[in-house]
Amino acid sequence: MNSNVYPKEFDVQQFLGNRSLADCFTQFDERGYIVFERVLSSTAVRALRDALTPYLEQGKFGRNNFEGFHTNRVYAMLAKSPLFADLAAHPLALIFAERELGRTCLLSACLAINLQPGETVQPWHHDDSPIKSPRPRPALGVSMFWAIDETTVQNGATEVVPGSHLWDAAAIDLDSRADTERIAMPAGSLAIAKGTLWHRGGANQSDKPRLIITPQYCVGWARQLENMALAVPPQLAATLPARVQELIGYSIHPPFLGYVDGMHPNRLLRAPGVDRGR
Repeated sequence: MNSNVYPKEFDVQQFLGNRSLADCFTQFDERGYIVFERVLSSTAVRALRDALTPYLEQGKFGRNNFEGFHTNRVYAMLAKSPLFADLAAHPLALIFAERELGRTCLLSACLAINLQPGETVQPWHHDDSPIKSPRPRPALGVSMFWAIDETTVQNGATEVVPGSHLWDAAAIDLDSRADTERIAMPAGSLAIAKGTLWHRGGANQSDKPRLIITPQYCVGWARQLENMALAVPPQLAATLPARVQELIGYSIHPPFLGYVDGMHPNRLLRAPGVDRGR
């Protein structure tokens, strides 16, 4: 893994404060989300921002109210820098993703969301909604929100309804609820949300952009939001860490979901002519 993103010697306790990991799991299960402040160093945040800058400078904006007409979105990020692959496999994130979804979970999507001043509030949604399975049910996805900028109420911090991951039906009149919360956090922090949690991006009423990176994970049997086989071609996938290869789809969900020509898909990455330079 790239040491610019997190130390090779990883100790989860350094991010828990006075909480135990069991306490964190309890909070996650009860509220549907949890926040860990300042997980990434300022050096790591700067490196991620620098890697994103050329793509943000293209000035592409969302195509609808959900993507945001005043929001820059960067997709296919694992094909753009190995820093984003390392971030997707960050141990703290995977502790929660694997607990919720199992060791065979997949990276469903990885994108950057840059809210420009004047962006309006996003529609309410939950991230595993493409999987049409009746609620209440266990989450079939987990989303990470890495704050590259400090997120505040003023610049569009994500708004959530604690406990809504347990609801049994669609959200009704969420705008009138008094129990919503904004996930305000310093740069370098991580918010983790269950795929069944109702949330939305806030309006950016400040004079500066607000940038986050959001890797999203799904159960190993579900179709990924992003077509990783095309977003990350085999020649590039072969250069990524083994755990990242598994997350993007070079893996098997028992008994045999994901095979290629009757074989484990990682055999393709060992084929002659595939560059494994990393």
